[in-house]
Amino acid sequence: VSSTARKARKAHFNAPSHLRQKIMSATLSKELRAKYNVRSIPIRRDDEVMVMRGQFKERDGKVTQVYRKKWRIHIERVTRDKVNGQTVPVGIHPSKVVITKIKLDKDRKALLDRKNKATKSKDA
Repeated sequence: VSSTARKARKAHFNAPSHLRQKIMSATLSKELRAKYNVRSIPIRRDDEVMVMRGQFKERDGKVTQVYRKKWRIHIERVTRDKVNGQTVPVGIHPSKVVITKIKLDKDRKALLDRKNKATKSKDA
């Protein structure tokens, strides 16, 4: 990891997809944070989120797409009408949302357990 701003930006914007997934993390809501003892996790398709910043603030919905190439996520009911009448999703950056409901599978559960153990060992 370089401390040079130029190299850090290059590494970030040229990151491969598997690293983008991790970079595209979102914080958990206060309830989920208390429940799992974890601050943030990488966002995925069927998570339910609430937008915290910008034009769509306070709007919540299910994540329909994680667009890693553009560093954005698409959310149900966060759309804009084009001039020709077509409705298109508006990309929201994952740092501007809070996860309110997690889609749990075995990998996600293992991740939460692993992160929880790490925070527990730091506290001790």
